[in-house]
Amino acid sequence: MGNWIKKNGVTLLLVAVMLVGAGFISYPTFSDWWNSFHQSRAVASYVETVNQMDPAETERLLREAEEYNRSLAENQNQWTLTEAQKEAYPKLLSMNGSDIMGYITIDRIGIKLPIHHTTDESVLQVAVGHLEESSLPVGGPGTHCVVSGHRGLPSARLFTDIDKLVEGDRFTLSVFGRNMTYEVNQIVTVLPTEVQELLIVPGKDYCTLVTCTPYGINTHRLLIRGERVEDVPVTVEEEVNTETEAAPEPSGWQLPVPVFVAAPIATVGLLLLIFIIRALMSLSGRKRSGKNDKEHRQEDIR
Repeated sequence: MGNWIKKNGVTLLLVAVMLVGAGFISYPTFSDWWNSFHQSRAVASYVETVNQMDPAETERLLREAEEYNRSLAENQNQWTLTEAQKEAYPKLLSMNGSDIMGYITIDRIGIKLPIHHTTDESVLQVAVGHLEESSLPVGGPGTHCVVSGHRGLPSARLFTDIDKLVEGDRFTLSVFGRNMTYEVNQIVTVLPTEVQELLIVPGKDYCTLVTCTPYGINTHRLLIRGERVEDVPVTVEEEVNTETEAAPEPSGWQLPVPVFVAAPIATVGLLLLIFIIRALMSLSGRKRSGKNDKEHRQEDIR
């Protein structure tokens, strides 16, 4: 076995390099698909749970969030939460201990993502988060909700494409059955320390989407602000059907999606491997043949 490994060491090394390379190439596609699948399931589960809730309980949760927003607007410094607000925040718009408070739909770029409490890095690596110093996403005059997400992660697209949004595009926040539609009316790029555009404005109902820019450099922040417009009504049946379509159960058609991407890579790799092995075998055969010929000539001379 040891001699076989020594003789075929180069081939084994090439195989290992090719397998690692194929893994690196296929990882982003597979990881993004996997993350998108779980995000869709999270949204579907959220909608199903909300639809089964007692309307009185739903109304209580929304009312508590509205009261929090009023207290936030009264802060002399919006970016410094009181101890009571810090303690209350994780419990607001939370059901069964989940940190998902709702979800965002942006038809223009084809995304539907759950919104989690906080913008901690553990959240932003897999989803989008709500900036806790901003208004909770329940709408109303004098509120400004801020939703943040990463771009360009190898494991998930998230807000990668929101730079494609233009003024006039719309997105929707859905929180405990309340669907709030926002129309983009401002797109600006600022430094991370420039937060003026995220402040609550009396009488206005804003929601701003935040991500890093330029792509891959991330020295600035892209702020896409929407102002509340007439809500697009969504019936319970339409919402359930939409979520069911967005997050189908694993099936024979869905699970192989990453395989369809990796298959051509594996095929090319296999063909290349066969070519290398045959070339090495041919080279080895020529060396053995040359050695035998040399030995025969030496015997003839003797």
